[in-house]
Amino acid sequence: MPRPTPPDDRVIARRRQVGEQIRHVREHHDLTQQLVCERSGLDVATYSRIEQGHSSPKLDTLIRIADAIGVEVEELVRRSGRP
Repeated sequence: MPRPTPPDDRVIARRRQVGEQIRHVREHHDLTQQLVCERSGLDVATYSRIEQGHSSPKLDTLIRIADAIGVEVEELVRRSGRP
């Protein structure tokens, strides 16, 4: 099986934007990382890496985060500056 190619700069930049958006939404709802982790079943280290843009969450993980915050998945991946 071939090894996956590393992400290009565009993908890395978008991953960071998604992490920043998740953090923004969490803070807007006055939630701590710890509380989101308790509600979603994620460990804090994994969640922190997602918010920092160091890790790409699977769709299932995004759903768990969205449910823990109380928003739709779309709100977590929306580009800033868009309604």
